[in-house]
Amino acid sequence: MMAAMPAITAVVLAAFVGYIASWYVGLVEGNFALLMFLATLVTGLYWVAEKLFFLPQRRRAAERLQQEAQERSAQLKSQGIAAHDVDVQASQQRILRQPWWLDWTAGLFPVLFVVFVLRSFLFEPFKIPSGSMIPTLMVGDLILVNKFHYGVRLPVINTRVTEGNPVQRGDVIVFRYPPQPSMDYIKRVVGLPGDKVEYVNKRLRINGQDIPTTEQEDFFDADSMRYFKQFEEQLGARPHRLLNTPGAPAFVQGAAEFAGREGCLYSVEGVRCTVPQGQYFVLGDNRDNSLDSRYWGFVPDENVVGKAFFVWMNFGNLKRIGSFN
Repeated sequence: MMAAMPAITAVVLAAFVGYIASWYVGLVEGNFALLMFLATLVTGLYWVAEKLFFLPQRRRAAERLQQEAQERSAQLKSQGIAAHDVDVQASQQRILRQPWWLDWTAGLFPVLFVVFVLRSFLFEPFKIPSGSMIPTLMVGDLILVNKFHYGVRLPVINTRVTEGNPVQRGDVIVFRYPPQPSMDYIKRVVGLPGDKVEYVNKRLRINGQDIPTTEQEDFFDADSMRYFKQFEEQLGARPHRLLNTPGAPAFVQGAAEFAGREGCLYSVEGVRCTVPQGQYFVLGDNRDNSLDSRYWGFVPDENVVGKAFFVWMNFGNLKRIGSFN
């Protein structure tokens, strides 16, 4: 079996590399959670085999070498022959050394296991790729997402095993994009199940109540070299800021056909929707530059990944580090 393990391991590693390469060039739709689970599982099996079988086997071989060297030395002495010094210790070290196929599997398991547990059940890092959440989150922000706030879910199968906290209006959530679940999106929760949400003439109303906003100093976007109208909005317990683009139309152009659209009414003034049970209506804080529920529909509860809460790094602006609303 030992003789076959390098070839078997080479095939396993080649399969992982092939999958990642195919994902990178767009031949397959990758699933990072599944990849991490399989990598942890496979390296874990090698780790167990190393502890229970391969390492004890190498230790027995090293002990045999030591015993044979001692017996040979004793035999030579009994014949009156001076025993030559043999570097048995160096030979034992070579025997005990982990071969490459275990170094690249069992040797990686502890690190992969820690990353898998942290990413699956506690916190997951994300990078903000677009400006849809400006001014709350900027392009290049590296954020942390709390994976257990809304209840712990089993990785890959996504089954919730703890209740957690309910999603609240105003929460910034990361979720699997409904039209393409392999992609992660980040938006702000505006409508809860059963809510009647109206975004008309760039004003938000929920269940017939206007959401209060206060005009702030204009926001200057250094990337586009433009000023935007900035407002403070009170959705949840804490206020947040949002942007509107002067001159941008209020109507939604190019909305897709999505599940639950029959509960939405589109007009030149905007959109009115009743949020289905078990789903959420989300908007970007950069209201006129965000592809959100107005265009592709609602976020099912099972698509919610976690609550975004902290910017842990922005290499272009270290002042961005900190919590946000």
